[in-house]
Amino acid sequence: MAKKKLLLIDGYSVAFRAFYGLHAQLERFKNRNGLHTNALYGFHNMLEAVMNKEEPTHVLVAFDAGKTTFRHEYFEEYKGGRTSMPGELSEQIPYLKDLLDGFGIPLYELPNYEADDIIGTLTKQVDADEMEVVILTGDRDLTQLASRNVRIDLTKKGVSDIEEVTVEHIKEEMGINPEQIVDMKGLAGDASDNIPGVTRIGEKTALKLLKQYGTVENLYEQIDEMKQSKMKENLINEKETAFLSKKLATIDTDAPIEIKIDDLMYDGLDMEKLVQFYKEMDFKSHLEKLDTGEYLEELNNHEEEVSYQFVESITEDMLGDGMALYVEMLDENYHQSDIVSVAWGHNESIYVTSPDTAFASEPFQRWLSDAAMKKTVFDAKKTYVALNRKSLTVSGIDFDVMLASYLLTARDSSGDVADVASEHDFTGVAPDQAVYGKGKKKGIPEDKSAMYEHVARKVNAIWLLTEMLDAELVANEQEALLKEMELPLSKVLAEMEIEGIKVDAERLQEMRIEFKQVLEAIEQRIYKEAGEEFNLNSPKQLGVILFEKMGYPVIKKTKTGYSTAQDVLEKLRPQAPIVDDILQYRQIAKIQSTYIEGLLKVINQETGKVHTRYLQTVARTGRLSSVDPNLQNIPIRLEEGRKIRQAFTSSKEGWKIFASDYSQIELRVMAHISDDEHLKEAFVEGQDIHTTTAMRVFGLDSPDKVTPNMRRDAKAVNFGIVYGISDYGLSESLGISRKEAQEYIDTYFARFPGVKNYIDNVIREAKEKGFVETLFHRRRYLPDINSRNFNLRTFAERTAMNTPIQGSAADILKVAMIEMDKRLKAEKLQARMLLQVHDELIFETPEDEIETLEKLVTEVMEHAVELSIPLKVESSWGDNWYEAK
Repeated sequence: MAKKKLLLIDGYSVAFRAFYGLHAQLERFKNRNGLHTNALYGFHNMLEAVMNKEEPTHVLVAFDAGKTTFRHEYFEEYKGGRTSMPGELSEQIPYLKDLLDGFGIPLYELPNYEADDIIGTLTKQVDADEMEVVILTGDRDLTQLASRNVRIDLTKKGVSDIEEVTVEHIKEEMGINPEQIVDMKGLAGDASDNIPGVTRIGEKTALKLLKQYGTVENLYEQIDEMKQSKMKENLINEKETAFLSKKLATIDTDAPIEIKIDDLMYDGLDMEKLVQFYKEMDFKSHLEKLDTGEYLEELNNHEEEVSYQFVESITEDMLGDGMALYVEMLDENYHQSDIVSVAWGHNESIYVTSPDTAFASEPFQRWLSDAAMKKTVFDAKKTYVALNRKSLTVSGIDFDVMLASYLLTARDSSGDVADVASEHDFTGVAPDQAVYGKGKKKGIPEDKSAMYEHVARKVNAIWLLTEMLDAELVANEQEALLKEMELPLSKVLAEMEIEGIKVDAERLQEMRIEFKQVLEAIEQRIYKEAGEEFNLNSPKQLGVILFEKMGYPVIKKTKTGYSTAQDVLEKLRPQAPIVDDILQYRQIAKIQSTYIEGLLKVINQETGKVHTRYLQTVARTGRLSSVDPNLQNIPIRLEEGRKIRQAFTSSKEGWKIFASDYSQIELRVMAHISDDEHLKEAFVEGQDIHTTTAMRVFGLDSPDKVTPNMRRDAKAVNFGIVYGISDYGLSESLGISRKEAQEYIDTYFARFPGVKNYIDNVIREAKEKGFVETLFHRRRYLPDINSRNFNLRTFAERTAMNTPIQGSAADILKVAMIEMDKRLKAEKLQARMLLQVHDELIFETPEDEIETLEKLVTEVMEHAVELSIPLKVESSWGDNWYEAK
């Protein structure tokens, strides 16, 4: 019979390791709500790795129940001096429970005790002959539990570097047994837990004493025999401290826990909860890897019958006003994916047909283009673009279930109809995967009737949901947001996507050669400094060069050798000149592979353009995002990154690329919403807002006294307020202590009281209503705003503060885009809008229209919305996007 295995995980310790292991990528790991997810992602990866490796029969994650334990009763300063948990980590902690629920793993905490005590108690309950124990932790305190059946997997820096600690390992490394570790801490103390130990006895001396005396008790029994020394004097004077320190360091293996080993039997993943967690955290790669067969089969088990008619010819009487329309495609990228069927109808009749039949039908073509024939759809933009590919015009779309759901819930509704239907408690349609499969297996089913029924169900859901969602929009005062902003915008975006932007493949090829030469030159500099050639792309070989041959201090090790990660190299930078070249090499190599090679792959061979897709229903603030390719993420900090924009050109000879950018729109929106007189005054008078902020925060009476560093700090605080930054986030950004960062924030609020009043008011209203709104009634719900859980509540409060600002700025840009589209057509200009990138609009225009376009853009964008302070637009132009900026 195979031996059972108990896996015990030290929850907070692993979460800390995960957070700091992916700390360098903190801002990259955020879900669509702005929640930082780096700790959750790292914790997940560690959890998945250890579960796969150990295959435990029993498992538990233990957490500390609070800041105070029974140890504080006899030493108040225990663990004193520790800084509070960064807000960017604390906001993630409540979601660890959702992660563990998805994995089917119980968690446990016990008031007045630490996770160590829970783990120690369970470890001692185990029958050593029947069960082995693996403890996953980043805390060396738990190594005292090592025994013949207990191994401690110690997470070192990062999320994948594990040190396996056994009895033999401890003996070899320290020369003592695991149970003597508490004696060592009794003598040497432990600064991380504020355990005092005996004055001037460090770990090395403590180990030497333990090899001679065995335990603290034996040492004191024989202390009279010890020769006179300052150490002996300290030991005698601090005997009580030594015993107290040992007591503090000793894990309680008899804690009054209410769980037993049998309660921890592992039954596997809870697929439904795990899927929900991945969706909420935007862990798309993990979602893709899931084997969701059973889950989908369960969702596909519907009782409702949907009556539909498959037709091979279309007549006028099959088409009418107020019908739902759906164009079925297999892939997300509707610029390329084949259309596999078309369906339309309402509650009385639903029709399904092949794309060939639909697109060849004159009655169907007339119905599509008739603006008087109102249609409701799921994803209007996709519908416009897909049918445009077949040279068909669509008019009369007056409702979009996808957009309506997004406005009502502020959650991503860009998946398939099933996701939105289930969001609104309608279960009449299965997920696409249930019909078409996923990955390489995805395709049209052999029995096409299953596909036709599936599409009919979608039409039925779209039609039924329309009335319900429309009523909710009216009740929320959001109908105008759909009808006057999001729906018109979908048409504008569709036209921009269809138009695309010309990309000069030859220029990219030239840059590929240029960057290759630059990389080769950097390589030679690195080889010269290293004294030999090696594979620069091999972390293992680079580690040997840096830490063995060149002798730089080792900062972090991994299972395969030395770490040469970004954060490690940044720490080496001051003492290692070679590091600058290594970092520059990596940055340029990434630009080469991701952007030059990446763009070359997506240029449409027929048009010579790239046709990005704008995601209209992903960000909860209302901002647009871009995919296939992502044109909003082209790097601009490095000159090599900015040069990528040289390849984006106009599609016609003699035309120019024209760029218009809102200046500091979010800060201007904050000035308007907060009604702060000092912020408003700065913008009305055209002052540099960061210089003005620096003057007020640092108490200066002249802009000339503001240093570049002061302005930089003020800029960080300004944008930090917009994005709900914490003292921790600001300290990381400016390289100062958290105390100094908090002082900056406090001073800012004192100097700009209107901003502080706005924050207090918006949080109070959010607590009353459960949501916040932009200037255009775009809502964001905050279910945790009144939570008793501090972490959940504070994250919701920061979200309440920044959503109206960011969301209103996004809405203003949308209004400007709709109006610009109207005016370009009304003025009969040849210029056309091509891209939206953050707060910037990109056009292409004949050279002789530049003056007219500049006036028009300025008029439209600066007056898209009338605020209490002026909106300001800056425009420029050139032969390509690079020159225009």
